[in-house]
Amino acid sequence: MTDTTYSELINAISTGAGHAQTAHIPANWMQGRTTYGGLTAALCLNAALPLSGGRPIRSAQIAFVGPVSGDVVTTPTLLREGKNTAFVQTRMMGEAGVAAEATFTFGAARDSALEFAHLPMPAVPKPEDIEPYFGDNPMRPAFTDNFDMLRAGGALPFSGAETADLMLWMRHKDTATPLDATALLAIGDAPPPAAMTVMPAPGRISSMTWMAEFLTDNITAKDGWCLARHTAETARDGYTNQRMVMWNTDGTPLMIGRQAIAVFV
Repeated sequence: MTDTTYSELINAISTGAGHAQTAHIPANWMQGRTTYGGLTAALCLNAALPLSGGRPIRSAQIAFVGPVSGDVVTTPTLLREGKNTAFVQTRMMGEAGVAAEATFTFGAARDSALEFAHLPMPAVPKPEDIEPYFGDNPMRPAFTDNFDMLRAGGALPFSGAETADLMLWMRHKDTATPLDATALLAIGDAPPPAAMTVMPAPGRISSMTWMAEFLTDNITAKDGWCLARHTAETARDGYTNQRMVMWNTDGTPLMIGRQAIAVFV
């Protein structure tokens, strides 16, 4: 069976009544028994876009409610629309019921006296100078075959590191993928949770919520490469919380986020 690329999956989405979108999740986009979270988020955003009024995405709040596989239907609801902003909620339904809930905020650009971004990109090797993150590891999650992922800094999973911090250069392998907000969200969740670097042995994890904020409506990156840094700030009572930043190759911050993750160790 031929693997389904990101652009093929997105282009195969069908739209029904109420802007509901139906998609099929193939095996090469799975992470264990559920769909890779970045794809779940991207499908939710894709369903919300027709109700955005053409405004750029500013923030996303996604709850990964249950396992996602096979055929899914994502239905958007316009919560409120003003002159500059629109709030759209989406619900993804799978064979087992609710799979994900998301709320997206869209906002038109406005003239403002404020402009700053105190998010300097860390000094890391260029993509052409470093090795693949997973290599030929047969234990790598199936969905990672859809991305080029290079180790830019930090420790490997299950290495017992002292600091829960990792940095990866990433891009879509599918050259037909446009670098837009949906594609950026699709790749943003690809790194393993930063807390896995301090774990001394393999253990199961599960993303619960993800908040992402888009810092520009002009998403560009040379050759598609984006640098992601994930840093776990707390781990307690079986849960870990991490912050995330993504930059393009010019050092421009594209997206920031926070994530809550269940850890079964």
